[in-house]
Amino acid sequence: MPCNRTPREEPGDEDEDDNWVVAWACPLRRRFLAILIPSLSLSLSLCFDSSLKPAKKQETKDGRKKTTRPFPQEAVKAFRRRGGGGLRGICSFLVAQGYWGRKMAARGKGFLMGLALVAGVFAASSLCANVTYDHRALVVDGKRRVLVSGSIHYPRSTPEMWPDLIQKSKDGGLDVIETYVFWNIHEPVRSQYDFEGRKDLVKFVKTVAEAGLLVHLRIGPYVCAEWNYGGFPLWLHFIPGIQFRTNNEPFKTEMQRFTAKIVDMMKQEKLYASQGGPIILSQIENEYGNVDSAYGSGAKPYINWAATMATSLDTGVPWVMCQQGDAPDPIINTCNGFYCDQFTPNSNTKPKMWTENWSGWFLDFGGAVPYRPAEDLAFAVARFFQRGGTFQNYYMYHGGTNFGRTTGGPFIATSYDYDAPIDEYGLVRQPKWGHLRDVHKAIKLCEDALVATDPAYPSLGPNLEATVYKTDTGLCAAFLANMGTSDATVTFNGKSYQLPGWSVSILPDCKNVALNTAKINSMSMIPTFVYESLSEVVDSSSTVNADWSWINEPVGISKDDSFVKPGLLEQINTTADSSDYLWYSLSTDITGEEPFLEDGSQAVLHVESLGHALHAFVNKKLAGSKAGNSGNPKIAVDIPVTLLTGKNTIDLLSLTVGLQNYGAFYDKTGAGITGPVKLKSSASGSMIDLSSQQWTYQIGLQGEDKGLPSGSSSMWITKPSLPKTQPLTWYKTTFAAPAGNDPVAIDFSGMGKGEAWVNGQSIGRYWPTNVAPGSGCTNSCNYRGAYSSNKCLKSCGKPSQQLYHVPRSWLKPSDNILVIFEEIGGDPTQISFATRQIESLCSWVSESHPSPVDMWNSESESKSEKTSGPILSLECLHPNQVISSIKFASFGTPQGTCGNFSHGKCSSNRALAVVQKACIGSKSCMVNVSINAFGNPCEGVTKSLAVEASCA
Repeated sequence: MPCNRTPREEPGDEDEDDNWVVAWACPLRRRFLAILIPSLSLSLSLCFDSSLKPAKKQETKDGRKKTTRPFPQEAVKAFRRRGGGGLRGICSFLVAQGYWGRKMAARGKGFLMGLALVAGVFAASSLCANVTYDHRALVVDGKRRVLVSGSIHYPRSTPEMWPDLIQKSKDGGLDVIETYVFWNIHEPVRSQYDFEGRKDLVKFVKTVAEAGLLVHLRIGPYVCAEWNYGGFPLWLHFIPGIQFRTNNEPFKTEMQRFTAKIVDMMKQEKLYASQGGPIILSQIENEYGNVDSAYGSGAKPYINWAATMATSLDTGVPWVMCQQGDAPDPIINTCNGFYCDQFTPNSNTKPKMWTENWSGWFLDFGGAVPYRPAEDLAFAVARFFQRGGTFQNYYMYHGGTNFGRTTGGPFIATSYDYDAPIDEYGLVRQPKWGHLRDVHKAIKLCEDALVATDPAYPSLGPNLEATVYKTDTGLCAAFLANMGTSDATVTFNGKSYQLPGWSVSILPDCKNVALNTAKINSMSMIPTFVYESLSEVVDSSSTVNADWSWINEPVGISKDDSFVKPGLLEQINTTADSSDYLWYSLSTDITGEEPFLEDGSQAVLHVESLGHALHAFVNKKLAGSKAGNSGNPKIAVDIPVTLLTGKNTIDLLSLTVGLQNYGAFYDKTGAGITGPVKLKSSASGSMIDLSSQQWTYQIGLQGEDKGLPSGSSSMWITKPSLPKTQPLTWYKTTFAAPAGNDPVAIDFSGMGKGEAWVNGQSIGRYWPTNVAPGSGCTNSCNYRGAYSSNKCLKSCGKPSQQLYHVPRSWLKPSDNILVIFEEIGGDPTQISFATRQIESLCSWVSESHPSPVDMWNSESESKSEKTSGPILSLECLHPNQVISSIKFASFGTPQGTCGNFSHGKCSSNRALAVVQKACIGSKSCMVNVSINAFGNPCEGVTKSLAVEASCA
């Protein structure tokens, strides 16, 4: 646990005398304290004994009887609750309870100072963790831990969102928050650091600590993460002689310098567990084992160096390497993937850890939206813990948003929602969030048994597996798994159990099922966006067009820093990624006698590019555009053009859509127009090659240099005749924030491609004209069977991303400035705002469902005491809302899914009335799923209760 101040203690309140006590505390432990302060009459071994011992009768020297009591559990709890402070209050408590004589409590300042020393040292040392590991688990202060973790990347949300995201993570059953550290946002220029705003790593870690959670800090510094250039800063690419991620001295020097910088920052703020902070793990490198063979003889020395370098930084916590089968001791090698139950560490002294359980998948521009069923994700989690795992992390638990130009790929979308348990906007995604919370609770019920022993695997049959954790002291927990896709009935310990296909049942007492991963007790929700047209949120009463201003971005060369070079230049080496845009401009004279025009055929401009997209202008008019895709960013395009006799200008605007972030030598992947560029005949093979001519180059846009994204320039034009569907146009308007507190998005329908800024903050690239393929999606995805990133897709034939998140904290009540740069032409008056809201709550629970895991009572002896039968629960998301209507209720054999329920052949006529009575007017409600409540509409059939409700 982190060394947090108590709520009453503000920074600066500590006395100087207190500070040295805390400074000494972390390396000291009880046994050492007992030696250090033998003069204290209060025995530490009694004061802080974990068991409450009975009072004892003792005989004094004069023969009288005296009753002594050890330090009580109540006092220990009070002492710990108060963080070791409040000395007078603790003394008073002891006196009042009769555990300490008044004389003893009043023996003077010396005694109280001695006790204060003990109290301060104990309080601080009890919060400073010693983190190690053995073959079963991470060991925190001598105790093995089962830990559930989730990834939240601090720059993909805002500091104002962090506390709520972290609290929802804690409410969802997480113990740990995991994040990468993104080198390129922290050091955009060598030795010039930025840790402000969304980049405030220390604030993020402290926010996690304030919620009482732990941290896994994945320093990398290569992160992948669908992040621009894999997290490396572009200036690294230009260091002479450098080769990334191999046994190369220039690279290792820079990697060590940045890694040490981050570790030192954490140490200065005392954020490692060994200092009383929340960081219990750190990671060096990232998924190198997936590509290390390509680096040949340089790979092994590099990975050994990285391990030695990391451990030499003396963080006091273990280091891990993910996907690194040969990670050298003491580095823990860990697993990434959709399933890691079969993973085995490279040493029998290391625990089985899962650093990335992919909760969904990322979205590409041009792709359909991937999602992962909650039942399958829960199955993967349960299987991992069943097979001996003790640390599991969701990648992602909240994905967030790729603001600005942070996306990698290329072609990664601005949304990084990832189908995570907390969605891009910060709302819990149901039933995934709730079902996983229940899974975590069920696993935690098994924790004592899981960490106490190694598993045994009694046979159940093909595609079936039982795993038992049983100790000599009577602890017992079991997992029953069905890895097949068909339902099965198994006999375990003389009892019969029904196992749906592709599911795990968790038995915390080896007898009774607390949860089955295929049976969801959690409610689901139908999220919706409530739209407001831009005319409804503009700040004035004038016409919509009058509220828009614009500036035309010049076609071709317009800046003083342009330059001329022979031939075609690779883009990344030219721009250093300072902008998405690079102009390639050429002037050529046409006589009309050229061979490719002799037959009177249409001239064609042929352009080949490494990607990622281009717009071709001939004589300052857009002639054509072409983009690559995530599977192949390269472009080869033939564009019919009309040439004039005399001078003709060819202006090619090349653009990137995020730089490569993964693969061996990915940093050497180029972009831009590398040719050939030709003018040719549409009918014959005649042509001229323009590639080696003198080209003029301009890095970036004029509007970028003039600060147009801020909206503050005096160049803006305001006229009633707003230009629409015009390429290379900057637009600006002002608007009032949508009412309420619901998350906000902008719908860019009507626009083409570009980037948008709200009050100077980039909300990212937008591209609603990039549409997903029309096939490959399913209305419902069967959770049974192995998941892959293309198994479950939705939104085929629609824009990959139409809505773009605008954090509430970026908005003012009014006078907000929206600036858009449109590349290919659109109509900004069609833009609308939307707020993310919940349309309906739903739940479907059958008679065969286990009781809610919250109702499990580990101290009860019989199943009847432990369970009360299946229960359907509903709860409104907002604290000021109540359930206002029941849209559907059926007990029997209902059909369909949330939002499309229908009655089956069997349905109780009491269902609606029973649910209405239990739920209407309440923030939450619980309904027993049984024939006692609803009657028995059909004998011999397992019945279900399906409900859809709304809140207001």
